[in-house]
Amino acid sequence: MRQIQLSRETAETSVHISLCLEGSGKGDIDTGCGFLDHMLILFSKHGRFDLCVRCKGDTQVDYHHTVEDIGITLGEAFAGALGDRKGITRYGDTALPMDEALILSAVDISGRGYLGYDLAIPTEKVGDFDTELCEEFWQGFVRKAGITLHIRMLSGKNAHHIIEGAFKSVARSLKTAVSIDAAYADEIPSTKGVLS
Repeated sequence: MRQIQLSRETAETSVHISLCLEGSGKGDIDTGCGFLDHMLILFSKHGRFDLCVRCKGDTQVDYHHTVEDIGITLGEAFAGALGDRKGITRYGDTALPMDEALILSAVDISGRGYLGYDLAIPTEKVGDFDTELCEEFWQGFVRKAGITLHIRMLSGKNAHHIIEGAFKSVARSLKTAVSIDAAYADEIPSTKGVLS
């Protein structure tokens, strides 16, 4: 089983994460931000990851530090759970419709953190959540996970649907990319022999 528990403590947040890549999609999330809780619950469900997240942050200021630090810690958790990355499929992509929104995501577990982000979210907020924080979350995630991730909106008008579609699409792409490919057995899926 590829699983990990880790924590990140700063003057602004205290984040604790437990992640199992071979899970059943169980999400146990309490971040202090209801919208982010919802996104991470559906992320775990659609990726079939067992994910527990606890965060205490300076939400009286805003959600920025909470969202960014959870993205960072979740990225660290993925990198740790993947270990040496032997036998993984490495790539995954998903086109996901969410009502009027259509979101494409593509993942390469390359060892190199890069985010290609093209979501034209039409409002500044969903409830009390600043929609610009969606990009901050994924930026923190890819840097620490060592993953190349492209997220593109092909259509969409509803901010909630666009962001939800992105979380679902990325989860499904990651599920494919982290899965074990018997063709690679104990190999690193790279001609370089490393993914970094």
